[in-house]
Amino acid sequence: MQSFEQFSKGRMEGFDFAGDPLGSDKPKMTFAEIMKADIEASVILEEMNMKLKRLCDQVMVITGASSGIGLATARMAAKQGARLILAARNEDALAQLADEINQSGGTATYVVADVGVEEEVCNIARTATQVFGGFDTWINDAGVGIYGKLLEVSIEDQRRLFDTNFWGVVYGSLTAARAFRGQQRKYGGAIINIGSEVSERATPLIGMYSASKHAVKGFTEALRMELEKAGDPISVTLVKPGATDTPFPQHARNYLEEEPKLPSPVYAPHVVAEVILHCAQTPVREIFATGSAKAHSLQGKIMPRIVDWMMEALYFSKQRSGKPANYADDALYAPTTGLRERGNAQGHVRGWSAYTQTAMHPLMTCAVLAGAGLSLYALSQQLTKAKQTDGHEDYVEECACIQ
Repeated sequence: MQSFEQFSKGRMEGFDFAGDPLGSDKPKMTFAEIMKADIEASVILEEMNMKLKRLCDQVMVITGASSGIGLATARMAAKQGARLILAARNEDALAQLADEINQSGGTATYVVADVGVEEEVCNIARTATQVFGGFDTWINDAGVGIYGKLLEVSIEDQRRLFDTNFWGVVYGSLTAARAFRGQQRKYGGAIINIGSEVSERATPLIGMYSASKHAVKGFTEALRMELEKAGDPISVTLVKPGATDTPFPQHARNYLEEEPKLPSPVYAPHVVAEVILHCAQTPVREIFATGSAKAHSLQGKIMPRIVDWMMEALYFSKQRSGKPANYADDALYAPTTGLRERGNAQGHVRGWSAYTQTAMHPLMTCAVLAGAGLSLYALSQQLTKAKQTDGHEDYVEECACIQ
């Protein structure tokens, strides 16, 4: 089997980064050929990189495990047999969650850690090694938010957000990558970083959060390329959820005069958790965890200025609940309430995403669609044949009557 480097050299030799042959004004690769090459590259990477363990055979580290998406992922992973190292700042919530999992027949231990402190992140890895002999998947989920206009948010608060959202991902990813490199492994390791739809398209009033998720995307892409170039069997995935019904708005630092809320459409945390656990078993480059996230990304790329105007018109009001602000649950600097998967989303919360299911199982989806297409074609042919037969029989009957 050819390596990815051999593939890329064979495909792109003599081309500049625009896809044009050097010294020529006319490209030799059509758009369709470029897309085909990208698909082939993805297949080669999945084949060459590794096989990841089944979830029931894995040891998994989850940061931000005390609430929201991290909590939903931990519970779902435990039900599927993964052994867990749960990390967050909220010790009471972690202890209760570990007891809940262990008493239900699962296996979990916990580490109290602030992911914005490198030494505390390293301690998560040490605990995993001491208790389980290592780990197979590391999920960087811990995150905090700030609602407010950028000119009004203090630099201190902005730096604190980046300590958690960006440096926490950096510390976790590098710690996991070094640990994977130091092990003789039959299976590959997985690093899963939780970005956001705002990794692609920034949103007003959560500008610094958007900036941190842009930074996570850039870091994740660079790390992935460096590990692939080195031949390390490590899958590096960026998961990008849309608005998810977690306590994120309640835990965020709020500079607004009213309680913030998530703009619709809003999805349940288990939708994202399912995507994360899929990526823990299947090497995936990046994936949107909801259809709305993919749509917003495409809109931002295709018509960025129009999306600017749309957000200016709508997203200052769509993120305000009209209710008095509750500043007591602010978790920017210290943990508050824990063990809550869901937030206080108003209106309908979607529990399923057709786009996400398609993105996770593209071959199966294609097969189902192809089968449905063939069935419809066969049915149409039968109907056409039946009509032709009926017409012929009517003609014979008419001739017999004339005779």
